[in-house]
Amino acid sequence: MPKVFVYQREHINTDEIIPARYLTSDVEAELAQHAMEDLDGSFVERAASDDILICGEDFGCGSSREHAVWAIRGAGVQAVFAPSFARIFYRNAINNGYPVFENREVLEAFEDGDEAALDIEAGTLTNVRTGRVVHFAPLPDFALDIARAGGLLEYLKAKEVQHA
Repeated sequence: MPKVFVYQREHINTDEIIPARYLTSDVEAELAQHAMEDLDGSFVERAASDDILICGEDFGCGSSREHAVWAIRGAGVQAVFAPSFARIFYRNAINNGYPVFENREVLEAFEDGDEAALDIEAGTLTNVRTGRVVHFAPLPDFALDIARAGGLLEYLKAKEVQHA
């Protein structure tokens, strides 16, 4: 069962998500080894496949590096929830087919380490410990199409084949 990592702090920036000293690589598995390192040095050791990040306002602010999305996805995080995201981080996530959701209620509904059930299609995140269900706006159709294709580049390639 996926668990959540809750970081109540606002303005978690891309340097904390993946420190600049590791930007010599664009290999997701290498970046994943350092995900969230400057915010939580034990994150990578504790994170497992399909876990979920819940963070404060303006998640992903700072440098406009796609590496931030690649690092947390590579670490196994299946989605990120925050009341708001830095616009470039949000766009990088969508372009990489990575689900991020703006929602304020999740910060109140979960404690760090709670188990959760995520249903992206239905737009629900359930706290298994308390039974509380948080409803969120699903991704727009274009973002879901990009995610299903595996990212913007794959989406555009598929569109090009359709029109050829």
